Parts: sequence; C-alpha cells; structure tokens
Amino acid sequence: MKKFFQFEELGTNYRREFIGGLTTFLSMAYILIVNPVTLSLKNVPDLPDAMRMDYGAVFVATAVAAAIGSLLMGLLAKYPVALAPGVGLNAFFAYTVVLTYGVPWQTALAGVLFSGLFFILLTLSGLREKIINSIPTELKLAVGAGIGLFITFIGFQNAGIIINNDAVLVGLGDLTAGNTLLAIFGIIITVVLMTKGVNGGIFIGMIITAAVGMMAGLIEWPKQVIGTVPSIEPTFGVALETIFQSPSEIFTIQMLVVVLTFLFVDFFDTAGTLVAVANQAGLMKGNKLPRAGKALFADSCATVIGALLGTSTTTSYIESSAGVAAGARTGFASVVTAGFFLLSLLFFPLLEVITAPVTAPALIIVGVLMVSALGQIDWSRFEIAVPAFLTIIAMPLTYSIATGIAIGFIFYPITMITKGRGKEIHPIMYLLFIIFVLYFVFLV
Repeated sequence: MKKFFQFEELGTNYRREFIGGLTTFLSMAYILIVNPVTLSLKNVPDLPDAMRMDYGAVFVATAVAAAIGSLLMGLLAKYPVALAPGVGLNAFFAYTVVLTYGVPWQTALAGVLFSGLFFILLTLSGLREKIINSIPTELKLAVGAGIGLFITFIGFQNAGIIINNDAVLVGLGDLTAGNTLLAIFGIIITVVLMTKGVNGGIFIGMIITAAVGMMAGLIEWPKQVIGTVPSIEPTFGVALETIFQSPSEIFTIQMLVVVLTFLFVDFFDTAGTLVAVANQAGLMKGNKLPRAGKALFADSCATVIGALLGTSTTTSYIESSAGVAAGARTGFASVVTAGFFLLSLLFFPLLEVITAPVTAPALIIVGVLMVSALGQIDWSRFEIAVPAFLTIIAMPLTYSIATGIAIGFIFYPITMITKGRGKEIHPIMYLLFIIFVLYFVFLV
C-alpha cells in the first residue's frame, strides 16, 4: 500500500493521510445535507410531488457517488482530491432546469449522464484541452463567480432574508422571524469559524445552527441517530430509462444548452480544483499536472455513475485543500474520505433536523468562496469586462446559470471584433455564439 501510493517519495504516512482524508470529509460533508434539500426542492412550497426528487434516494445517491468518485480519484490518479455532487450545478439542475424550464427531473438526470459521457470521450480523445483552451480565462473565472452569486442569492432566499417584493422584485424579509434569526445566527457562527480557519467550518456551523434551532423549538428533535439506509430505487437508473423511453425529450436545443452548461462548469471546476490542490500539495512537475488524464477520467466517470445513481454532476472539490493543509499528499487520503461517505449512510435519521435556515449559511459561504475569482479578471479591458460582467450579473438576476453563460458568450465575440481582436477568438467560440443565439431565439 505504501509503495502503491508512494508514501516515502512524498514524505507522508498512514496517520497524516488518515487525518487529511477525515479533514476533507468534514470540510465537504455539508453536501450530504445541501444536495438532497436542493434536488428535492424541499424549500420550495406548493410544488407537485412529480417535480421533486425523492429526498432519501438523493441522500444515498449523493453519499455513494461521492464515495465512488473519491475512490476512483484516489486509486487511478492517486491524488488527495475528493469528489461529490457540486454546489452550483445542483442549483442549476433544480432551480433552472426543473423549476424554471419545466424539464422533468428524469430528463435532467439524462442530461447529466450525457455530459459525463461527453466528458469521458473528450478526455480520452484529447479534445477536452482544445475546448477549454478555446474559452478565454476571464470567461471561465466569470462563470465561477456568477455561480457563486447565484447560490448565495438562493441561500438568502432560503433564509428568508431576501423575499419577493411586487414593487421592486426583491426586498428585505422579516428579520425578526424565528427561522430567519436562526439562519442569521448560522451565517455569523459559520463566518467566525471560517475566519478562524477551522477545518470543516461550514459543516460544524450547520451542526451548531441545527442544535440551537432544536433548543429554541424551531426544529424538531431527531427520533433516532442511526437508522435504515433509504431506498435508492426512486432514482436509480432513471436517467438511462429516460433516454430509451423518451428520446424526443432529450435531443432538443434546450437540452443541448443544459448539457453544455453541465459540461462547461464541470470542466472549469475540475481543472481549477486539480491544479490548485496539486500546487498546494507540491505535486506539480514543470508546471504540469502528472496523471492529469487519469484524474479527469476519474472525474468524468464519477459524473456518469452519479447520474445513474440519481444525482446532479459529481465533481472535484476545492475543499480537498483543507485535507492537504492537514497533511494529505496521496490518493490514500481520498480512499479514507470515500470510507467516511459510505459510513455516513447510516446516519440518515439526523437529516430530519436539517431545515432551510440550517443549509442557507452553507450556500452563502460557498458563494463567498466562489466569487473570489473576481479578483483575477482584468477589468481594465472593456472588451473583456463587458462579457465577464454580464455573465456574472445575469445568473442571479435571471435565476439561471445557463442564461448567464449564454449572454456572456454572445457578447464576447461582439466586443472582441469591435476592438479589432477578432483573430484572437477561437473558432469554437463562434460555434458557441451561434448555439446560444439560437437558444434565445427559440427557447427564451
């Protein structure tokens, strides 16, 4: 085992790797709660049951997809990088594709499956690098920052801090309401923990908020701690069934945009995470990422497996950097993280105490972390600033990640050509320009 993971070469041991893997798990364990709440649209009242994914099944799919994805990354690429369904992509899945577009969640899962399969093909063929390189860095950064604003907006809504206002669209909620006060407390305690650099600050903040909510009578106490693992049957294999039973719902311009969005965001998220964590762990060689192909293959396989199980896109987590800071240097840490995700299946009854005010702080803080990409955009160049800004601001304002990407990718060729920099635009960007124009003409 030590030889397989190169413990001696990387100066590590079982204890450091175990602590690193546990730290990573604690840092990203919030997804076990946030993902089922998001995909089941638990915080959206008065919805037909047919629009909601099964809460218990999504919990199991989330834990198992995270375990398998992390295991693949640890064994194939040997990186201390853990995977799980991504925050932002799950919001796009639930709030944009299902809630706004009216696409059945079964069809949306098929879209996730297709994006994963495309990711595998692009990775194996080498086209993945060409597509990523065709998209300017500033737009990649803008997509990440825009998603951060989008999920922060959702978090404020779930907390009751931002509400509907017929006069000005949105307004400030009742800050004296019990659940809103609980959410504000959760935001404060999570900010304090994160500011002090506490590993797993988001997860610990959720636990403290839930505990305070129970003591205040705002949340019911759980009936048990360990219980039976929920059935995954309501979501397992549904994506594949939908492709064969309802192909007409899959092969449309709308679903093409949905699949492209899943694909693009996963591209950027994975590439950025792998480079950042590898740099931190000292694994980069000659400014290149060793075993990059295997890491990308593991990530894309995790998306396919997650879709088959019944969850949105599974991707590499930047929270893995917390594990690296705790000493993780090899894929053994990812194997440890995978084990903890499997163990978490036994604690499903505890999710009864997780309500909207408890998950809202997690969404808001993750949004803060994602918006940090704004500082890397060159705002002094107007031809870059316009498409970047429109990408970012359109996501929360239109309540759609796809729409934000579409607007930004349409304006980028316009501003660049006007500036006389048309030759710098990759042909793939012109193809995307046409696709997104058709998206607005026929679908919006």
